Amino acid sequence: MDSPLGVLRIVEADGAIVRLDWGGAPGVSAPGALLREAERQVAAYFDGMLEVFDLPLRVRGSDFQEAVCAAIWAIPFGHTRSYGEIAADLGATAQAVGQACGGNPIPIIIPCHRVMGARGLTGFSGAGGVESKVWLLRHEGAGGFLI
Repeated sequence: MDSPLGVLRIVEADGAIVRLDWGGAPGVSAPGALLREAERQVAAYFDGMLEVFDLPLRVRGSDFQEAVCAAIWAIPFGHTRSYGEIAADLGATAQAVGQACGGNPIPIIIPCHRVMGARGLTGFSGAGGVESKVWLLRHEGAGGFLI
């Protein structure tokens, strides 16, 4: 699907969304109901009409990866948390949380762009890197510290 950040590819497996990637070739078959709904919700998010996604998600990874993604998922639209805050909640290091955040397989829907470093803006694993992160934060009204 097209988005303000470029072409996005949403992947479904066994009744859940498992990936969101930048780029990729269009599918060769018509998407099923879940992918159509995911595309509808992502488009509504970019149009400013949706703040909370309501999709079945499955993060494939370690228990820690799943815990970090759950913590990221809980960050409300327009808000941010630091790697250190999430690390304190999970009894881990900020570096470990940062690595797990960078491995988030479903960015935007699981909003890893809402996670900041101790001193502010940090990297972003999606295409466009920090520029995409800044766009997403500004889109959500969470980019005031960037001005």
